[in-house]
Amino acid sequence: MPASHSAKPAKTAFWFNDGKSPNVADSLDKNPEITLHRLRFDGPEADNWGAMSASQAYCICSTRQEVPEQYQARAPLLARCPDLLVVSTSGAGYDTVDVPACTAAGVLVVNQSGGNADAVAEHTVGMMLSLTKNIPQTDDSLRSGSGIKREQFKGWNAKGRTVGIVGLGEVGSRVARICGLGLQMRVIACDPYLTAEQCQARGATKVDFDTLLKEARFVTTHCPYDKDTHHLINARALAAMQPGAIVINAARGGIVYEVALAAALKSGHISGAGIDTWVDEPPPKDHPLLAMKNLIATNHTAGITHDSRNNMANWNADQVAQILRGERPPRLINPDAWSSFCQRFERVFGFQPKA
Repeated sequence: MPASHSAKPAKTAFWFNDGKSPNVADSLDKNPEITLHRLRFDGPEADNWGAMSASQAYCICSTRQEVPEQYQARAPLLARCPDLLVVSTSGAGYDTVDVPACTAAGVLVVNQSGGNADAVAEHTVGMMLSLTKNIPQTDDSLRSGSGIKREQFKGWNAKGRTVGIVGLGEVGSRVARICGLGLQMRVIACDPYLTAEQCQARGATKVDFDTLLKEARFVTTHCPYDKDTHHLINARALAAMQPGAIVINAARGGIVYEVALAAALKSGHISGAGIDTWVDEPPPKDHPLLAMKNLIATNHTAGITHDSRNNMANWNADQVAQILRGERPPRLINPDAWSSFCQRFERVFGFQPKA
């Protein structure tokens, strides 16, 4: 039965406490129109599902290792949450969300793309410069008292060299700006969703993937992870790079084939790598990449700054509030769901969303 206007159904959302601060719950608590259920993954299942099945919004963590399978936004969960209208991720990624299943169910999926883009771009360039200047190796040498002469740590200038960016979105375009304008590097990019003119406007020359591999001294990935980008940087791609190339992955684990990268680093064909995102997070202590001295390893921390945490918490809350008011959100992942979402929204709240 459609809800009547006079009934004014409660607007409800749920969120599992992930220990991050600030978070979307802190921001939603400031909105008197929305009742937020703060849940725990280890809480009583009956209580969790009771709150979830009666809610219209799910604020979900983006990192798949941090969300138990039963609480990931996939078909089984959607079937148990008949009034769910939106799944809003905590970051740019949506590994914990089955987007096609949400689209089929008329559930909107939104992310916070751009909220941590400056942080990830700065982290990426920091890795690039640290590797080309051999900063980690010099630091290790001094701390261990190895006595290696400083001439052995001779690096290269970034100025004038070529950086190849795979994916020229929120993060990639910022990397392009820092490298092109700040470091006076040549910037090339591969992005199937952008024209040559659009790439140029974002500070890069558009090339195909094979050309990027051949010409770039630095290859950095900033694309989504899906079936098309799974192991995109594989043994073939690494072999196609110029000797001494440096690889950075601060996008998603699985884009770089970790086994192949370890082999390329060991052989010396790839002179260095910076890996922030992993297939398993954190990676096991015996992971072959962690044995490489020419690798900088961080634990999916590129986007974690006080500034980006504030951005993502506030953006997340704002989008949820917009959607529950019947407004189209700015960072909609599955626009094909809008029509069926509108029908479901009217069933829940009794009025049509704004076009």
